[in-house]
Amino acid sequence: MSTITQEIEAPDTIARTARAADHYHAETDDLVGERMVLNMGPSHPATHGVLRLILELNGEIIDSADPDIGFLHRGDEKIAENMHYNQFVPYTDRLDYLAPLANNVAYACAVEKLMGWTLPPRGQALRVLCCELARISSHMLGVGVCAMDVGAMTVFLYTFTEREKVYNLCEQLTGARFTTSYTRVGGQVRDMPAGFDAQVRTFLDECAVTIEEIAKLLDKNKIFLDRMVDVGVITRDSAIAWGMTGPNLRASGVPRDLRKDSPYLGYEKYEFDVPIAEEGDCYARYQVRMEEMRQSIRICRQVLDTMPDGPVNLADSKSILPDKERVLMSMEELIHHFIVSTQGINAPAGEVYFAAENPKGELGFFIHSKGGGVPYRLKIRSPSFCNLSITSKLLPGHMVSDIPAILGSLDFVMGECDR
Repeated sequence: MSTITQEIEAPDTIARTARAADHYHAETDDLVGERMVLNMGPSHPATHGVLRLILELNGEIIDSADPDIGFLHRGDEKIAENMHYNQFVPYTDRLDYLAPLANNVAYACAVEKLMGWTLPPRGQALRVLCCELARISSHMLGVGVCAMDVGAMTVFLYTFTEREKVYNLCEQLTGARFTTSYTRVGGQVRDMPAGFDAQVRTFLDECAVTIEEIAKLLDKNKIFLDRMVDVGVITRDSAIAWGMTGPNLRASGVPRDLRKDSPYLGYEKYEFDVPIAEEGDCYARYQVRMEEMRQSIRICRQVLDTMPDGPVNLADSKSILPDKERVLMSMEELIHHFIVSTQGINAPAGEVYFAAENPKGELGFFIHSKGGGVPYRLKIRSPSFCNLSITSKLLPGHMVSDIPAILGSLDFVMGECDR
């Protein structure tokens, strides 16, 4: 390790690496291969972001793995305590930045639970549509990158093409492709634009075809099967014990999906299945995500078929910004706009927790309010952080070449892990 690296690394990190090195220099009688301590990341592409793995190797076999996180230095939870509730919406884009629309919705639902608000039916349906499009986009990237990590470059091109179509839809709906900031506490920025319904239906038809093409390329591909089957097996008990959620949990045989178990936004009105696998290996996690995309298409079609009329935002609330036309025409509305913009919503004192079924798993927000427009405390339960914690148990016993397959199948995002 270079002198410069030692100067900028945290002392505890240096100590962990030193202890690992001392451990392997202490005993050399039972060597099977060359023993060494290897730092994988935090800039290695196969680590899917700024994740550092301190690996202790016996030849090509991993004896221990210590995940080292925190390189993004986000501080979102502390930032939230110094912002009005609506001002924090753009920061939720940067959590799971592969599904910003779903993050926006989960956070807004948490604040609305604190306020005791219920959105109009059209507002709820529009949010469900946003969440399921975000799920398709996130899983497309997860499947594509995982496949590329084990050598299937063509699949990555297929999935990225479909993800780009979702971004086109996001641009039509929100005005932005990546950091959408679309949701507001009490509703959305705007309703669907004219012709958006038809564009979504076209995308869903094309995406359904692409999913089956991907399945044809991967499901029986010998190289893909050799790299994924019986690799990175997570048992049902281990998945529960380590607090895993989302596709990673369901791939280990646990049928937990908040859209079914604790319905929100009217999810109970839509028919869809919760994909479950029993094997708990990398291939099972891939299969669950593939089926979830099919189910998301099914949900989106039902949303469009049953989309109710009416407003997308709460009506006549003193905590919601009035329409701009009314602000320009009425002094009372101008004062209303000024108070909401400068003071934020007037939230009651209390504590709430709301969790949504995001593409990566259970994204939860705990809010402690002492009243007023700013939360006293805000805590984020990020699924990637919990899902990634099992790597210290999961990686030992595998080969170094298995790491890209395992990390890709876990499909984590360091943006929400280092929240």
